[in-house]
Amino acid sequence: MKIILRLLVFVKKRWPTLLLGFICITVSTVGGLVIPRLLGNGIDTALSSGSKSTIVTLALILLGTTLLRSAGRFGDTYITQLVSQQASYDIRNALYDHLHKLGFAYYDKAQTGQIMSRCTADIEAARMFLSAGLLNLIQMFIIIFGVGILLLTLNWQLALMTLAFMPVIFWQTLYVSGKLQPIWARVQQTIGVLGVTLQESLFGVKVVKAFTLQERENNKFYGQANELYGEQIAAARIQAVYTPVMTVLIALPSVLVLWFGGRQVMDGNLTIGGITQFILYLGMLAGFVSRLGQLANMISRTISAGRRIFEILDTEPAVKDKPDAIKLEKVKGQVSFNNVSFTYGTTAAVLQDISFNVEQGQMVALIGGSGSGKTTIINLISRFYDVTAGSVTIDGMDIRDVALSSLRKNVVVTQQDIFLFSSTIRDNIAYGAPDATAEQVEAAARAAQIHNFIVSLPKGYNTWVGERGVTLSGGEKQRVAIARSLLVDPSILILDDSTSSVDAETEHLILKALDKLIEGRTTFVITHRLPIIRNADLILVLENGKIKERGKHNELMAFNGLYRQTYENQLEANRDAGLEQEGDAQDGQ
Repeated sequence: MKIILRLLVFVKKRWPTLLLGFICITVSTVGGLVIPRLLGNGIDTALSSGSKSTIVTLALILLGTTLLRSAGRFGDTYITQLVSQQASYDIRNALYDHLHKLGFAYYDKAQTGQIMSRCTADIEAARMFLSAGLLNLIQMFIIIFGVGILLLTLNWQLALMTLAFMPVIFWQTLYVSGKLQPIWARVQQTIGVLGVTLQESLFGVKVVKAFTLQERENNKFYGQANELYGEQIAAARIQAVYTPVMTVLIALPSVLVLWFGGRQVMDGNLTIGGITQFILYLGMLAGFVSRLGQLANMISRTISAGRRIFEILDTEPAVKDKPDAIKLEKVKGQVSFNNVSFTYGTTAAVLQDISFNVEQGQMVALIGGSGSGKTTIINLISRFYDVTAGSVTIDGMDIRDVALSSLRKNVVVTQQDIFLFSSTIRDNIAYGAPDATAEQVEAAARAAQIHNFIVSLPKGYNTWVGERGVTLSGGEKQRVAIARSLLVDPSILILDDSTSSVDAETEHLILKALDKLIEGRTTFVITHRLPIIRNADLILVLENGKIKERGKHNELMAFNGLYRQTYENQLEANRDAGLEQEGDAQDGQ
């Protein structure tokens, strides 16, 4: 029940509304308890005195009670729905906000489909409990307490006989809830797995079709759907057994009423109106108890869903601000790595004792093979991860002492895998500066060599780029991303192979845009493009997480080491590519 109590925290701040809802529930429930008493008294009055005026009076009271009860029902239904929707709104926002606080280390392991399932299906399961389940719990206590007292006042012997079955029914409900809880936990988990499979299949639909593996993907999805089906059938089987058992347990008190109550009437110890009340109250209690199975089922699902929600909310961000974090204003751009080492989790060290200094406005080229540590270095500058040992400083300040928001306003990354949002070109350029004017957006686009392309489109800057910028080419997306970085005007710029996988003409445009972008800024570049490498103020050659060579182009070429070998290999590859393009052109003629 700890999970339930934690979910109730989200409705705690709405206690005035909840109090009003509780009053409405009490009014409607007490009204329901009064009605059998009025009917019983009416029957006894009619049989004993035959007074028409008394019967009319009781009928009018019954009508008023029914109307009052209906008003209470309207109030408690509306209020519980209102509070549950507000609570789910708060839970969803808390989850979304916390997900943005979690660092890259969390997303390296998490599955997007599982996260989506927790933000949708699990929150909806919690909302259903807060609306219907919470109401039933409150009514349960009122009815058990109220009906118990009323039955005892009618005939304490018959009441004790019938109420003796209630603990058995309650135990049966708890037993079934315990059986269902692990099943519903597996159901929620399987729904998340289905979400992962569906997401990967949709994002990778071109790969699936290219390799004609639709059938394999279908079979994978069918298998997981079948697993979900099996778990849900297992839950249905338990409920199917539980329902008739509950029916028998609920019917037994009615048998006792007929046997013992009938004798009490014949002996004159109980009136016809009294036994009528008894039967109505017992029916009310039985009707509610019969819903305990649904309530147990709902609570089981809510606990399973709540546990998955709080798994995210309880995850501490690996990278977070210190309580006294310093707000970084406009920086000069001096960057230092001081004996930095870094490890991803329990894997071997990715960086080992890295040290270098970069002055304001310098450009640094990071060179090395796959897994050498280039990307890790740029991730540490932006503090997407914290160093395992050593320190990274900007203008002499350890970035762990700096507020993350202010750090990332001064350090902007243009990544190799460009992500554009499903919005307009204007919105994507202005993403980091939402208050930018149309003139500022256009100026950034001109500097990024993308303005002419944008205005050639029918809707210009209002052109919708589609999900992940699917309507744009790779080079166009790169230049939109460069414009986005220019508009933020960062002091430190990081470029992760921004000219990869583009043709020569597009590369020329991107390089022109980059010249404008890096002007006057401290810049870190991961690239294999020779013009960029040659112009770098500092080249760091990385191998197995260590700096093997450092210096300027001419110095490293004279050193005749790993850099020269890498450079000449790239130069030869470029020549071969040029010859191949020339041959293709001749074949076309």
